[in-house]
Amino acid sequence: MNTYVFEQLEKGMTESFSVAITEEMMSSFKSITGDINPLHNSAEFAVAGGYKDRVVYGMLSSSFLSTLAGVYLPGKNSLVHSVEVNFARPVYVGDVLNVSGKIIELSDTVVNRITLKVVIMNQEGEKVLRGKMIVGVMK
Repeated sequence: MNTYVFEQLEKGMTESFSVAITEEMMSSFKSITGDINPLHNSAEFAVAGGYKDRVVYGMLSSSFLSTLAGVYLPGKNSLVHSVEVNFARPVYVGDVLNVSGKIIELSDTVVNRITLKVVIMNQEGEKVLRGKMIVGVMK
């Protein structure tokens, strides 16, 4: 776990990690949220809708942005203020996602915070999510 303090952070800094999407993740997400939408739970329904298989919950994919901020950038001293995401492509069970963030702005006004440009790519190098996060950096 990174322990960056605000004074150590610079515009352009990046951090990333990879995660493989599993059946267990899908099952846990369904159990926690109660989301039983067939697009995520029925291969037949998803294929009939033009997808190659069940689509991973978008919020499951985007949940790794919490790990990006809370473990990697800035890490231990973070508090997520906002997240804005766009889902560019579907994610499937078995995909390996590379989650990355780059500091594009630092603000040390009332509250120390950073703005991250975030991207999640799949194992094929295709962008599956893009967005922006504002993360507070505790003193």
